[in-house]
Amino acid sequence: MSEGSLEAPERHPIPWRDSDYTDPEKLDGELRRVFDICHGCRRCFNLCDSFPRLFDLIDDSETGELDSVDSEDFKPIIDACTLCDMCFMTKCPYVPPHEFNLDFPHLMLRARALEAKQGKVSFAAKQLTKTDRNGKLGCGASGLANWACSCSNKLTRPVMQAVAGIHADATLPKFSDTPLVEKAKDMAPVVNKDAPAFGRKVVIYATCFGNYNTTAIGEATVKVLAKNGVETEIVHPRCCGMPQLEQGDIAAVAKSAEATAKDLGEWIAKGYDVIALVSSCALMLKFEWPLIVPDDENVKRLSEATSDISEYLVNIAKTEGLADGLSSLDGGVSVHIACHARAQNMGQKAAEMLRLVPDTDLSVIERCSGHGGSWGVMKDNFDVALKIGKPVARDVKKQNPGHVVSECPLARDHILQGVERLDGDASELSAATHPIELISRAYGM
Repeated sequence: MSEGSLEAPERHPIPWRDSDYTDPEKLDGELRRVFDICHGCRRCFNLCDSFPRLFDLIDDSETGELDSVDSEDFKPIIDACTLCDMCFMTKCPYVPPHEFNLDFPHLMLRARALEAKQGKVSFAAKQLTKTDRNGKLGCGASGLANWACSCSNKLTRPVMQAVAGIHADATLPKFSDTPLVEKAKDMAPVVNKDAPAFGRKVVIYATCFGNYNTTAIGEATVKVLAKNGVETEIVHPRCCGMPQLEQGDIAAVAKSAEATAKDLGEWIAKGYDVIALVSSCALMLKFEWPLIVPDDENVKRLSEATSDISEYLVNIAKTEGLADGLSSLDGGVSVHIACHARAQNMGQKAAEMLRLVPDTDLSVIERCSGHGGSWGVMKDNFDVALKIGKPVARDVKKQNPGHVVSECPLARDHILQGVERLDGDASELSAATHPIELISRAYGM
């Protein structure tokens, strides 16, 4: 038996349809097997809060071992996992093909699937996962929605905290007055026929965040790709299912995967590549969906055809070459490499892309922001999320750049809140949230 593995990590399909998957006794046995391995290793102590909670629970027990820990005390450990995959990708020496076969994030997902089956997911939590519905409502009344969601609103935010469990001080994304797919109807940038990559075609999967919240990401993407000779179409059939995955509703994710893969498959058949605007959604299309519905051919084709936007532009730069016209940016840039970008195992593509901009001072932050999707805005998690992200906020404050961007724009907002908690000033930062917006600026758009 060896500690660690020299082979690349492998992930197995998720057997969520098997009766054993949500069998309480078998799940408890697997939790105990994995927790005991983690207890003896502890390499993940400095990642998310799941591991400190686990180790403290065992250390404070009667015997100092897992045998004296009650299974009912496992829930805080399960709740603290943000499904970021960093333990699996960067820390754990026992992931497959190692014989221990340890996949901590997917085990936490399994535990949440049992909770969902038992009806233990709250009504409020379920409503927060309905991002398409919420996005349509928010865009339809953006003025009212943004007023109500503002941290400065002392009327509505305490109510949201009491009713929905969303911390009153957590920054929430603003809603656009018009969804990206509607704006796209009036967007007709001229495709640069002289660009080296002319002839490429891309269908942009808008994602819920890109469609309903920060549409500037999609607008910048269309302009940059047109400048580089790429024809684009923007679609948003439905949510990728990441919010449902966080709550253990794997059946809902499978349904979304099958339907969306079929819709996007029609574009793939016409020769289009697929781009996802947000790293979490790209991860779902590329990696999670094929593990949830492994026998769906449309899902397999979509996985192979999908790229993150940063990944796609770097590929153009390395193969055909980018169109001329990039100019330096005013002020330095701090780019945060999001956990769900790192989990795609593609390298620091956002940093590679921004290094294409001449004479720009770039600093790279490859550490968890602490946000964790909707996890970090919840009342029970917000302070912990800021604590986890404090090293990132400290780096940004020290660097004092003109631009702070992240492949996860929600993480970017969370980082800025961390900077403010350190008595830093984020008011002078540019409005750009995603690296592609800076590329658009560098092209003078």
